Amino acid sequence: MNPEQMELTFSGTSAMRLDKFLAENLPGLSRAKLQTIISSGAVEVNGKVITKQAFKLDPGDAVKALIPEEAKQELESQDINLDVLYHDKNVIVLNKAAGLVVHPGAGNFENTLVNALVYHWPEIAEVGEPSRPGIVHRLDKDTSGVMIAARTNEAYKWLVKEFKSRRPKKTYLALVDGRPPTPTGRIETRIGRDEKNRQRMAVVYGDKGRKAVTEYFTVNEYPEHTLLEVSLLSGRTHQIRVHLAFLGCPVAGDRIYGRRKKTIETDRFFLHAHRLAIILPEDKTEREFVAPLPANLGNLLEQLRSN
Repeated sequence: MNPEQMELTFSGTSAMRLDKFLAENLPGLSRAKLQTIISSGAVEVNGKVITKQAFKLDPGDAVKALIPEEAKQELESQDINLDVLYHDKNVIVLNKAAGLVVHPGAGNFENTLVNALVYHWPEIAEVGEPSRPGIVHRLDKDTSGVMIAARTNEAYKWLVKEFKSRRPKKTYLALVDGRPPTPTGRIETRIGRDEKNRQRMAVVYGDKGRKAVTEYFTVNEYPEHTLLEVSLLSGRTHQIRVHLAFLGCPVAGDRIYGRRKKTIETDRFFLHAHRLAIILPEDKTEREFVAPLPANLGNLLEQLRSN
């Protein structure tokens, strides 16, 4: 099987040994295994292969590591409650809760959506990529809403092809600080890694990054906020959050791309995957799945209306 590529950013304030950094961020691997991975040339720092375990990382360095399949930690099934909107022999459609990471990754091998999926539907462990079985698209950890997962390899291939074609329609609800420049709009830019902070994404120029297209229209206006319905016409990392921040109206509560001072009383940002329209395997017509707005976000809108 192919190795999995881990992309990490060293965000410390002073230099750190490469082997120590990887040990802290890849706890599923032994120190001996990490040393073997480094010496084999499977680790890059800022695009350059590094084979010395004692290599010193500087703040902001981008680290890539190819983890052999046999070195990965075995996926654990966990009894985590899921809000299932629909299921059949091919797929599961669910309303992902905010705070739930989609699949295991660097430093985070438990309490993910994938751990829950393989507990409730064990056959999913053999579907798709071993490290993220059944997963055909993702939501950020603190984004709630509609997600679909595959139960068979045939369904997995179908859904991957559908998402690659951009035929599924994904619609989000986003509460933003302030107002967008126009009530309805279309944002077309390129998105890539922020050169100043590799853990963030940013609008980039020239031939950097990848093309990203987002459309929005205003649902409701409040004194200091606006509720938008947002549609994705591409699928870039943090796309909605980056694009709305680029317009000057960041997602409310977003500590990475938004305002430092909280403007809403919530421990998450206000972004919810509200609808997914898609043709399922063995179907000929499009179906639409809707995830109700979480109670805490609905209550927040009620407070804004009353004010």
